[in-house]
Amino acid sequence: MPEKKTMQAAREDEREGKVPTTQAGEFVREEMHHVREGKHGARNPKQAVAIGLSKARRAGVRLPAPGKGQSATTRKKAAKDTARGKHPGKKISPTRSRAIKGVLKREGSGAASRGALAKQTKSAAKKRGAAARSAGARKAVRTKGPTARKAAGRKAARTRARRSR
Repeated sequence: MPEKKTMQAAREDEREGKVPTTQAGEFVREEMHHVREGKHGARNPKQAVAIGLSKARRAGVRLPAPGKGQSATTRKKAAKDTARGKHPGKKISPTRSRAIKGVLKREGSGAASRGALAKQTKSAAKKRGAAARSAGARKAVRTKGPTARKAAGRKAARTRARRSR
């Protein structure tokens, strides 16, 4: 069950008209915190992200189904989670819940480290084309306020300066 704070943040994102992936980001963030504080572990960053997305779908976030690149099992699981989000209230089996938690407890917490997340982010970005990344950046600029835009500009300038050395 997601924390109340996470649910509120996701609902706020929805009210502000943000895309479902942004709303789901709140659940992924919560999951990363859980791994870092040792509530449970994860095998790798992808698994932690997947758990967060699953929670988001079950909480009613209208996330699109995974594409053809994912396995049939993953797509089926996502469809099940989405259906669950549409009709909440069905109790989760305590036995199954305990078993899953037990398995995740045995995993490490390195999956949520800064290095592991940076590596995952970079590899995910590489799969997208330059045009898609650029379009995403342009969209982000439109949704930022002047203060955030200024901070982002400064950060970009620092990055350019560091890379030109």
